[in-house]
Amino acid sequence: MSTAAPGAAPAVRDEPAARRRRQLAGGPAADMIGSELDLHVTGNRVVHALTPGFCDAASVYLLERWLVDESTGSAADPPQVEARRLALRMGAEAAEGRDGVLPIDEVLVFPRRTPYARALATGHAQLLDAVDTHTFDRLAASGDDDGRVQDLLRTASFLVVPIRLQGAAIGFIACTRGPHAPSFGLEDMAAVESLASRAAVALDNARRYEHERRTALAIRNSLLPDTHRTVEGGLVAHGYRPAGRNDIIGGDWFDVLPRPDGRIGLIVGDAMGHGPEAAVAMIQLRTAARTLAALDTGPRDMLQRLDALAADTPDASFATCVYAEWDPVRHLCTLVGAGHPPPLIRGPGGAARQVPLGAGLPLGLSAWNGEAVVIEVHRPTLLLLYSDGLVESRRSDIDAGIARLARALDSGLAGGGKRGAASGPEGSEVDLDQDELQSLCDDLLGNPPADATTDDRTVLLAALRPA
Repeated sequence: MSTAAPGAAPAVRDEPAARRRRQLAGGPAADMIGSELDLHVTGNRVVHALTPGFCDAASVYLLERWLVDESTGSAADPPQVEARRLALRMGAEAAEGRDGVLPIDEVLVFPRRTPYARALATGHAQLLDAVDTHTFDRLAASGDDDGRVQDLLRTASFLVVPIRLQGAAIGFIACTRGPHAPSFGLEDMAAVESLASRAAVALDNARRYEHERRTALAIRNSLLPDTHRTVEGGLVAHGYRPAGRNDIIGGDWFDVLPRPDGRIGLIVGDAMGHGPEAAVAMIQLRTAARTLAALDTGPRDMLQRLDALAADTPDASFATCVYAEWDPVRHLCTLVGAGHPPPLIRGPGGAARQVPLGAGLPLGLSAWNGEAVVIEVHRPTLLLLYSDGLVESRRSDIDAGIARLARALDSGLAGGGKRGAASGPEGSEVDLDQDELQSLCDDLLGNPPADATTDDRTVLLAALRPA
């Protein structure tokens, strides 16, 4: 095995080789690099651009510390390098590697003597006449009888090109050719370096997007209550559909708040907007509501305190909220609202109706002074809290949307099967089990107005059962 210096003479120039390099620079696969904000898709498009036309096998590796957003700076002679295999394509049929001895997303440790570590430390491509000893020994020791792996062991020309971003290496591309193909030359090296430059920008964009998405999903998963909740004095089901792409959370929020003496609090709110600012405002309001519930703050006092907090919280002004406190021992449900669509309640044998809380002022104006509505509940009853995304329409007023939602609640109870039997004729009980309650909740969530606005949709549905 020998290493060709960067200044070595290029291989014999021929028209097929020049054509392969032109295809590498301007082929369909190369043109698609960066068209999607996905690391694996981007890596796959890089190896598709390289194989099988330019080389027999190609792989893309990214530094593990770069993927987790650590510093990419590296010593001139690092003791080892940790890199993740992002994409691989090899063999005569140019199949993508997914499992076996070369699985995607495997993290490998490359010692300093390997061409991979040298390429990353120096920023220069490494050109060899065979795979390095470290790689050869690792593949040979696997005992794998995959013919494509055996082809890699017979590599006659090996090229490792660093992927550089803003002067620092973030990974590398490895290419191999077998004895049947001409060895890589300087023009081949330059072509892969050009491809690596394009890939670096696309990979960085995909990584940034993935970090933002993971952060937003982590916030969502940490904030949303359990899908099914059995609480003292009833059952609770919920549903949430964000308006943004890829299930990223927006300004809607909801919670189930245990209170002393067997009471339970149910809350739905909506911070204006859909971006990160709305999510941060939502987090602060939801956290404050939990704290106030733990302090056994009464319903009116809770909204007054949330109003004061919203006034001092950026992007929380004009947030809306509705809160219900259920006391199954005293058979009382107390409700307050701040500029939010009114709850719906449906007792046994009757139709769903609005709870008249009045329009009220939203939070954040330091002027909320709404009145609580107290309803006596002596038989199993459904209480529905929701956000305006479920009832707002582009061509009709919100009252029409609320009336449509009330009819949907009645229709859902009157449906067939076990759930329909639960509603029964006039005067019968409204008593659903957990699966039926969640199914009804999902139906309501998936039935917005035909011309609904682009807004988050939230449903919190409770089956109140007096003690």
